[in-house]
Amino acid sequence: MRGVLPKRVAALLAVLLATAACNGSGAADAGGAWKPRGDVRMIVPFSAGGGSDLAGRAIAGALEKAEPGLKVTVENREGGSGAVGYSALLGKKGNGNYLLATENAILSLPLSGQVTFSRKDFTPIAKLAEDGGILVVKKDAPYKTCADVVAAAKSGRVSVGMSGAYGVDNVIFTMIEQKSGVKFQRVPFESGGELVPAVLGGQIQVALLNPGEVIGQLKSGDLRGLCVTTDKRYTYPEFADLGTAKEQGIDVSYVQFRGFLAPGGLDERESAYWQEAAKGVAKTAEFQKWLKDNYLQQAELYGPAFGTYLEQLDTALAPVLKKSS
Repeated sequence: MRGVLPKRVAALLAVLLATAACNGSGAADAGGAWKPRGDVRMIVPFSAGGGSDLAGRAIAGALEKAEPGLKVTVENREGGSGAVGYSALLGKKGNGNYLLATENAILSLPLSGQVTFSRKDFTPIAKLAEDGGILVVKKDAPYKTCADVVAAAKSGRVSVGMSGAYGVDNVIFTMIEQKSGVKFQRVPFESGGELVPAVLGGQIQVALLNPGEVIGQLKSGDLRGLCVTTDKRYTYPEFADLGTAKEQGIDVSYVQFRGFLAPGGLDERESAYWQEAAKGVAKTAEFQKWLKDNYLQQAELYGPAFGTYLEQLDTALAPVLKKSS
C-alpha cells in the first residue's frame, strides 16, 4: 500500500536514526543527561612549561578525578600568542568533547585586532583561580624595586620579556607605561617557561612571571623579585616581603584568571555537564595541590556568571589595549 513503509524498512530506519543520534561527541542517558563519548581533548594554547600549561594539565587531571571514567588528554597548540590554540577550538563548534585551558588572552587577543574571533564564540564553563604576577630580574641587576625599573626606563632602554605579544604581560607593562609615562622595549616569547632562561641569559632585563613559574629561581637567589601586581601582598610566606606595585608608587594592579572554555554551539545538556564537572574539580586534592604548589588563589565562577565576568573584564581592558595598539 502506497504511503506506508513495510515494517522491516521502518524498523531499519529507526535503528539508523538512533545510531545517527549517538554519533555526536557524546551520548545522553535515559534521563536526558549528556556525557562525553570517548576521550576528551584539553587544548592548551601555549607551549609546555608555562603557567597556562600547568593550569591546563592540573584541570585535566582534576576533571578525571571528579568524573570517574573520564579521560582528558592535554594537547599544546602554541603559536600566535595563543591565537592558534583558540582557533583550533573555534573549529570544534558544537563538539562537547573539546575544552580549552583559558586565561586573559581570550580577551586581549580580540581587543588587539589580531584575530577575528571573540569571547562570544566560545562557551564559558568555569573560572577556577587567579594568578598574580611578579616582576623579576637577575640577581646582579641594579634594580631593587619596580620603581627602580620605571626610573631607568625614563632615562634609557629597559627590555622586558612577555609571554605572548598580547597576553597579560603586555597588559601590565602597558598599564605601567600609561601611568608612568615610560616606554619599554618589548621582547615576546611563547610562554612563561621561556622567560626564565631569557632573564638568566641576559636576553631581557625584566620579566613578569607567575609565582609558580619562578619560585625555584627566587629560592635559589638566581632571580630577584621586585614587586607584585596584585591589589594586596601575598599571604604566602615566600612572597610576603614583596611590595605591591601600588606601594611603590605605580598605580597598577591586574591578575590572570585560570579556567576553561568549551566550543561554541553546545546545547544546554553539554554545557551543564561541564559546569557540574568543574564544580567537582575544585573539591579534588589534585586541584588544591596545584593551587598550593603554584601560589594561586581559588576564585570560582561557573557558566553564565563566568560569562558576565569576561564581559566586565573585556570592557575594562578595551581602553588599555586600544591605547597600546
